[in-house]
Amino acid sequence: MVWKWASASVIGTSHIRSGHKLQDACAVSRIGYSALFAVVSDGAGSAEFGAYGAWLTCRFLTVRFRERLRTNPDLPSDEELMDWIDDLRDLIFTLADRRNSVPRQFAATLAAVLISTDEVLTLHIGDSAIVARKGTEWETMCWPENGEYASTTYFITDSPAPRLNIQRWQHIYDAYALFSDGVGDLALSHHEKTAHSPFFEPMMRPIDNASGEGRLVKLSNQLATFLGSPSVCERTDDDKTLILISGK
Repeated sequence: MVWKWASASVIGTSHIRSGHKLQDACAVSRIGYSALFAVVSDGAGSAEFGAYGAWLTCRFLTVRFRERLRTNPDLPSDEELMDWIDDLRDLIFTLADRRNSVPRQFAATLAAVLISTDEVLTLHIGDSAIVARKGTEWETMCWPENGEYASTTYFITDSPAPRLNIQRWQHIYDAYALFSDGVGDLALSHHEKTAHSPFFEPMMRPIDNASGEGRLVKLSNQLATFLGSPSVCERTDDDKTLILISGK
């Protein structure tokens, strides 16, 4: 498949009012000729270095997948993936120590998908989400997970170990969407626990119809404008990150 995508990450109005930075991060990377890796991470708003934790999560996993698939076409095992998360946590713990801080101050969620020729792999921690399109239907791959108390979730830095969900899927989808929790109220039907197709269909149509491949700059800019529009910000004041990937 020739993959093309639009991606945007926009600061929330609540963070603007409080003087905080954008806490979300995202990345999409083609790996060789046969794989695509995409990741969204949302730094905890209460964490001093949450934005850095989110950026580091995206960067670390993108590099790991690129290095692994460059030398071995087989997807990593669950054990390898858990080792990678442990390595990421070790790096965060070291950085926290250097800054006279604690790992919780780098807390970030994770939603990632690796699309290969034969299999799709998802990694998930926290309240971001991943959905995919099969035919005309949108299916949920990773549903947001909330913590024990209201407005809490799970993070990579949780002790003694993060709540990591690894799943493997057949390659039967032709489009994917990854997004942080700031987009969740727009993109998900929480009562039915399903993807909200009327949100995704008009968003994906111009990407399906676009010529070329890779990141679609114009559509990415339009996506950022939409996520930062008053109509969206009236419904959610959180940071908003959305990646839309089409294989059509």
